[in-house]
Amino acid sequence: MTIEPADLLARLIACPSVTPEEAGALDLLEVELEAIGFAVTRLRFEGDGSYPVDNLFATRGQGGRRLLFAGHTDVVPPGDRANWTSDPFTPRVVNGVIYGRGAADMKSGIAAFVAACADIPTEAGTIQLAITNDEEADAINGTDKLVAWMAENGHQFDFAIVGEPSSTETLGDSIKIGRRGSFSGKVTVTGTQGHVAYPHKANNPLPVLAAIATALSSEKLDTGTDHFPASNLELTTIDVGNPVSNVIPMSGTLRFNIRYNDTWTPETLADWIRARIASVDPNGTDIIFEVSGTPSRAFLSPLGSDIETLSAVIAERNGKPPEYSTGGGTSDARFIAQYGPVVECGLVGPSMHKADEHIALADLTGLTEIYTAFMRRYFVGDPA
Repeated sequence: MTIEPADLLARLIACPSVTPEEAGALDLLEVELEAIGFAVTRLRFEGDGSYPVDNLFATRGQGGRRLLFAGHTDVVPPGDRANWTSDPFTPRVVNGVIYGRGAADMKSGIAAFVAACADIPTEAGTIQLAITNDEEADAINGTDKLVAWMAENGHQFDFAIVGEPSSTETLGDSIKIGRRGSFSGKVTVTGTQGHVAYPHKANNPLPVLAAIATALSSEKLDTGTDHFPASNLELTTIDVGNPVSNVIPMSGTLRFNIRYNDTWTPETLADWIRARIASVDPNGTDIIFEVSGTPSRAFLSPLGSDIETLSAVIAERNGKPPEYSTGGGTSDARFIAQYGPVVECGLVGPSMHKADEHIALADLTGLTEIYTAFMRRYFVGDPA
């Protein structure tokens, strides 16, 4: 059975699967995957302070090498539809370009991989797919719990590909072998409110807050590694909530985010932050530091023969190997990396999350060819 990736992508775009509503996208994939021999399991996770999420796990083959493909069917909201040339959930093809929400991020990656699987013999090895509908928002009841469920039920893998947009300018010019972590925090300094004319009867928290802001932002965390840039802390807001000029406020807060490399963990970062805060004289104020949300851990996949095989396939197509990148924000690959080596390999994504999101259909065909050629070599060593 042959699957046309452009047709599958168009049908996936037509599913308005804004997180966490799968809107028929997983139903569609279930039918397509079962038609090419996959056993499909639907899993719904909920709790932990987040909304319920539908997920899909599919597997085909027994024994041999085990390959995992992971991705997400959920998309960000389209925003003001007046900014779109046409309905964001009605796929539109113009001059070899397909438009629609999710075209780049990342229904195209899923369509390409499913189409590639249709060309791989069922006896080649074990292929698994872990598809969530919760990557663009909380990411609590999606891939994190899905790969944990896989491990608990004996579904290990030797190598994993996430189909996120990884290319920068042209298809295959970059693959991601790791990602920086993300750590957000808040510091609240509380003093004593009072009249500015009687400062001796108050305790202004703002000089202390300003000193903490300087302490956090003035010292470099590190100088980077072979594969990562230097970790970076950015202050994102300082808030007092004081609308007048004659009152010393009672408290103020600052928020910050750190994008960090694999020399740090959330725990060591928290210790560094506490030490920087402790270097500031509190001057009788009360200082509280809180971690905001759940930090995303940095990861770097071990470089090995499977990444080399993928790189060789791309090099033969493009005339040069891809750059190994760790740039960008976070992705669900951070959850998969806890269980095995993972890379991100997908399309060019500058239009993702924008109005009139789109990809070139030629790139979709090319990505399908890359996945197919990689799997042939990964499973059976076929040089063709």
